[in-house]
Amino acid sequence: MQQTRRHILDILRERGESTVEELVDSLRERIRHNITAVTVRHHLDILRGENLVSAPAIRRSGSPGRPQYVYNLTDEALKTFPNNYQNLMNALMNQMKSKLGSSQVNVILDGVADQMIESSHLPALQQVPMEERLNHVIGYLCEQGYEASWESTAEGFVIHTRNCPYHRVANDHAELCLMDMRLIAGLVGVAPRTLGRMAQDEESCTYLIPTTPKTAK
Repeated sequence: MQQTRRHILDILRERGESTVEELVDSLRERIRHNITAVTVRHHLDILRGENLVSAPAIRRSGSPGRPQYVYNLTDEALKTFPNNYQNLMNALMNQMKSKLGSSQVNVILDGVADQMIESSHLPALQQVPMEERLNHVIGYLCEQGYEASWESTAEGFVIHTRNCPYHRVANDHAELCLMDMRLIAGLVGVAPRTLGRMAQDEESCTYLIPTTPKTAK
């Protein structure tokens, strides 16, 4: 990301909200450069276009005078900052497996998959044609960060997920791959067959939905 826009995001994260004038003052302290309000507004417009900064809102001060307009970070912007989710998840998996055992961990993860299936509102699509159902499933998976797609083959329908939201953790905990299998089975309504896994150095996790399917339980 361009450096000035990165600084703007950092300032908004630290302050919670800022006017253009406040951003100008903070940027001048950080970059030791006489940046102008026009330039800051230009960068804010770009950040708004990328859904990283929200539209300006009126700051309520209770005092008379011209209203002040402030900018805030969006939820999408928070994803651009460093986090420790992967390490935390890995530690949680290690603790659950040491205290409960893999079989009980699988029961818990099955519950997680079932909760995602229920919240997706997709099971009601079971009566629609498979192609239409897959379009809805792929849309939901992409919303969850899987970067999913599907294609039709001679053997059936193939789902690709080219991003694993917990790839580094899945390398050590295959239980998460089983959770994804249950998730896809529940969303599609058909038990898939795994053709490839990113945890085994494949380019994507790949699942076959056979043309003569075995219904998921």
